[in-house]
Amino acid sequence: MSQLSAWDHPEPLALDTAPLPEYGTGSLADLLPTLAAGLGVAGVTATIAELTAADRVCVFLVDGLGWEQLRAHADEAPFLASLLGSSRGGTGRPLTAGYPATTATSLASVGTGLPPGAHGLPGYTVRDPATGALMNQLRWQPYTDPRAWQPHPTVFQLAHEAGVHTAQVTSPAFEHTPLTQVALSGGGFHGRLSGEERMDFAAGQLAAGDRSLVYTYYSELDGAGHRYGVASDTWRGQLMYVDRLAQRLAEQLPPRSALYVTADHGMVDVPFDDEHRIDFDTDWELRAGVALLGGEGRARHVYAVPGAENDVLTCWREVLGEQFWVASRDEAIAAGWFGPHIDERVYARLGDVIAAAHDDVLIIATEREPKESALVGNHGSMTPAEQLVPLLEVRS
Repeated sequence: MSQLSAWDHPEPLALDTAPLPEYGTGSLADLLPTLAAGLGVAGVTATIAELTAADRVCVFLVDGLGWEQLRAHADEAPFLASLLGSSRGGTGRPLTAGYPATTATSLASVGTGLPPGAHGLPGYTVRDPATGALMNQLRWQPYTDPRAWQPHPTVFQLAHEAGVHTAQVTSPAFEHTPLTQVALSGGGFHGRLSGEERMDFAAGQLAAGDRSLVYTYYSELDGAGHRYGVASDTWRGQLMYVDRLAQRLAEQLPPRSALYVTADHGMVDVPFDDEHRIDFDTDWELRAGVALLGGEGRARHVYAVPGAENDVLTCWREVLGEQFWVASRDEAIAAGWFGPHIDERVYARLGDVIAAAHDDVLIIATEREPKESALVGNHGSMTPAEQLVPLLEVRS
């Protein structure tokens, strides 16, 4: 049972206190359209006013590199820190990831230039309306047709069709994955194992065209945060390595190039105790009327038994509402959590109830999600530690 029951819980958080992603002006979904517009690609709109056009553009996305975490550990990343704004002399600024702040959602936002309500990957796991089962959008299990699930073209496809040299330089393991197909396809895919190989090859791909758009990616900082926590020795070691990679790439930029270092989300460490980790699988109050539990610990989609939607909303809001923003599907849509509009095909993928963490807490599920429930570092919600990601620029 929850430590605080529905009978004695304080007033729930007001939904209008949630710090919304800056869709349309400063979110991950705005980055590639702005850069592609500068390359002369039709059908995209530049919405990040501070970015000026370059003939060759590279986006280096570091999984899990939050803005707040980078600023807190600037000594371990002197090159990246030199690109931060204000007194450090750089022009860096934060973007917002979008909701939820999780890898599958953010990569789709980056690649399509659309917010989650439009591209349709609104969480780690969501219900597939066609089957009624949970679908893991990172691992794409169970399999569904990627193009039916996400039919919009990627910005890479639009750029490639416009004659821009486009390339993705990342792990070979990602080449044929459905997530790559729906989020990052278009132009050439180049699998390289080591970070150094990726940086070197990305620089070469930039120079391969008079107009170039190159994407490269590194994942292990995120893995270190999940397993050991932000600020752990392992995480800090990974940050130092990322810093060297970014500098290596920056030093190889061909003329008329711009490098942008960004991320998909930040991260929050959550203590291992019952106060901070609420176990859905052992909590009869939270389980009542729930057919499926989706999302992840800090960004839950809750699918109710038909007819129980209002009861589930009331219970979750009363039990968890001081630590989570708890909204109905329609309330979350109206508030703009997933963007300014929701495609019709996406509506039923969203939970009947949606819970976004405010405090350093999780809704875990130790029986159905044992691995996820054991993670130290977590993300997904709208707090600055999760939402804010860097946008750091180097030009040649």
